[in-house]
Amino acid sequence: MSKKYFYTLFLLFAASVSQIQAQTLVTEHDTQKKEVTATLKSYNDSLLQIRDKIFNSGKSVSGKKRKISVEEARLFLPIAYYKDVIHNIFSLDSNDRDDMRLAQIYLQKPYLVQTTERLLRQQQEKRIEVSRPLVHKVEVADKVVPAPVEMAKTPVELLVLKPDFWSYKGDYSLQVLQNYVSDNWYKGGESNYSALAVAVMEANYNNKQKVKWDNRLELKFGLQSSRSDSLHKVKTTEDLLRLTSKFGLQASKKWYYTVQFIGYTQFARSYKSNDSKVYSAFLAPFNLNLSLGMNYTMDWMDHKLKGNINIAPLAYNLKYTRMRELAPQLGIEEGRKVLHNFGSQLTVDFEWQLMEMLKWKSRLYGYTTFERAEIEWENTFTLQFNKYIGAQLFLYPRFDDGVVRDGNRGYWQIKEFASIGFQLSLATNK
Repeated sequence: MSKKYFYTLFLLFAASVSQIQAQTLVTEHDTQKKEVTATLKSYNDSLLQIRDKIFNSGKSVSGKKRKISVEEARLFLPIAYYKDVIHNIFSLDSNDRDDMRLAQIYLQKPYLVQTTERLLRQQQEKRIEVSRPLVHKVEVADKVVPAPVEMAKTPVELLVLKPDFWSYKGDYSLQVLQNYVSDNWYKGGESNYSALAVAVMEANYNNKQKVKWDNRLELKFGLQSSRSDSLHKVKTTEDLLRLTSKFGLQASKKWYYTVQFIGYTQFARSYKSNDSKVYSAFLAPFNLNLSLGMNYTMDWMDHKLKGNINIAPLAYNLKYTRMRELAPQLGIEEGRKVLHNFGSQLTVDFEWQLMEMLKWKSRLYGYTTFERAEIEWENTFTLQFNKYIGAQLFLYPRFDDGVVRDGNRGYWQIKEFASIGFQLSLATNK
């Protein structure tokens, strides 16, 4: 036999063996697949039977409720290893299909088993068997309506606050100043360096409905020591005691019907340098003005300019001096102490915040009759450095044709001073 023929037979034999092995593996795989499919089908059939047993009608033919056995319930629980399953399938009278299905899973799908019967029993709650029933002793009592609970009475103090419509304001200053006074100033005085104390206090009532009552008291007192004056070591440079009171009834949002009272005099006597003559004193003169008119409230430029304009078509003015010798220079008939007349009066008071540190406060007063006219314009410029320190510039032109005419300035008078020192403003609004 040639080698070529031998190799051919060997290859045919090897191919036959390989084909037989492949068929054997396919057969084994198909057999295992059929066995697994049969197991799953059997397990699924059991679940369907139990479902029908539970949910179909809920009762058997006899009318009693159907119960699920422990073995049936195991099929719904996570797969566990039960010892009695192996014991039951090897017994002679074993016909429990549920045990057979679990046994098939143990043998063919052991990785599906998650726990054991012993571990499940350890996780169960402990139970205490009661040998005798518990009997509770019940005491029978009449049903009584509970008494109402009375709240403890605690005294409470009730505080009722009445509305307070008053507001208060005060400006105070003590300053060193340079003062200029014209030769014909009606109260006398001279240009110099001096000290000045000022207090302006306000008490205002406003009930936010119909009534306003504004009150302002102005106190100014300045002293000077002049070396050129051989008769007076100390003289007054500024001397004012003035009360302004204005009562108003609201006519519209900005207008009020008003009655205004203005009364002013001074504290001490006033002299000119090297002159013993008294030019003014307490109640010499004393001026009183009572007017009836209307008041307009200003609030402009984003609340930076605030004030009042009082227009009085009817005004009564009284000028009094307790020193008869001062009557002629005050416009009072010689030998008399009182001068009174009727006319018209205008008063403009405003405060303008020019800058954060600079404020302009002005008062324009005008009174006129058919015989005389009197105009005063007080201007105070305040530069506030901080809460306590400030500087002031005061300009005070005045016109009065009821006094003796001066040869140089006529009926015009002017007063000016500049100062720096202590400055404090206080305000209380309620």
